[in-house]
Amino acid sequence: MATLDPYGLGRVLNEPGVLPQRAQALDPSLPIRPSELLVDVESLNVDAASFRQLEQAAGGDPARIAEAIRAIVRSRGKLQNPATGSGGMLIGRVREVGPQHPAAGRLRAGERIATLVSLSLTPLHLDEVKAVHPGIDRVDVRGHAILFASGLYARLPPDMPEMLALAALDVCGAPALMARHARSGMRVAVLGAGKSGALCLAQARRSMAGKGQLLALDVSAPALDRLLGIGLCDAALRVDATRAVEVLEAVAAATGGALADLVVNCASVPSTEMATILSTRDGGTALFFSMATSFTAAALGAEGVGKDVTLVMGNGYVPGHAELTLELLRSEPRLRELFAARYV
Repeated sequence: MATLDPYGLGRVLNEPGVLPQRAQALDPSLPIRPSELLVDVESLNVDAASFRQLEQAAGGDPARIAEAIRAIVRSRGKLQNPATGSGGMLIGRVREVGPQHPAAGRLRAGERIATLVSLSLTPLHLDEVKAVHPGIDRVDVRGHAILFASGLYARLPPDMPEMLALAALDVCGAPALMARHARSGMRVAVLGAGKSGALCLAQARRSMAGKGQLLALDVSAPALDRLLGIGLCDAALRVDATRAVEVLEAVAAATGGALADLVVNCASVPSTEMATILSTRDGGTALFFSMATSFTAAALGAEGVGKDVTLVMGNGYVPGHAELTLELLRSEPRLRELFAARYV
C-alpha cells in the first residue's frame, strides 16, 4: 500500500521536506496518487491582493493578466503570485477520488466543489484561460488541480448560484474569525468594504446583538454607501487606509476618543498595518485578514508606537467557516442581494 501523504510533500519539486505552500514549484502531473483528489477546474477566484498586483502590472489589460497567470502556473505548477505570495481558490468538478483520500465514498465524480485551501499550495495545470473578470477577481479556465488529503473543500450549495457561493467561500475564514472575537458592547472597526469586509460586518452585527458600535472604513464612497444603506454599520468613514494618522483621527472622532476594541483589516492594498494598529485601543485586538499585510511591519510598527495591542494573524481556516458564511447569506437577504449584484 502506498504511503499516505496528507500534506502533498511528494508533489514538491527539488526541495525535499518543504511543504507545498513554501515550495518554489509543484508537480501537477497525472495520474493522481492514492490519497489525492482530482478536480477539473472551471474558475479561479484570485486573492484580491494578488489580482490587484497582477492588474496593475498588466496596466489593466485582461490579455496580459491572463498571460501572467499562465506564466506563473507554467513555472510553478500552482498559482502563487511571486509578488504577494498569495493565491486564491477554485471551483470545479470532481473527476476522480483516490481510494485513500478522506472523501473516498463521500464525494462522487461529477460533483461540483470549491476548494477552501489556497491556490498557493494546490498543484495546478492550465490548458486554457478562457476569460478574465477584473471586477470580481475571477478567471475562467480549463485545466486540472489536485487536492491533498489535508485539503479543505465545500460542496457547492444547491440553493444559490455557484458564483455567489464561490465569492463568499473565497473569504469564509474572515466572518468566522469575527464570530470568534466580536462580542456584545464592543466598538468594532472593519477596514475594507469588499467581500470579506461585508461578511465581517454582517457577522459582527450578529455577534454584537445590537450593542456597541460598528464602523466601516474604505476609500470608496459608493462601497461605503452600499454597506450603510443595508444597515451593516453604524457609521461609514471614507479614509485612505495607507494614511495611518488620517485613519486614527477618523476613528477617534467617531468613537469619542476611545478608539476600537477590535479592528479587522480586510484591505487589499499594502501599507495599511499602522492604520489598523493606531485605530485599536490599548489592550484591544488588531486582526489582519488581508494577504497584503506585512506581519513584520505590523509587529515592529506596534512596538515602535508603544501600542499594547494583541496582533492576530487571520487563518483562512476556522472550523465550520464555510457553513457559517453560507448561512449568513441565507439569513441576510440584503447582504445576499449585495453579493449577487457585485460578484455574480
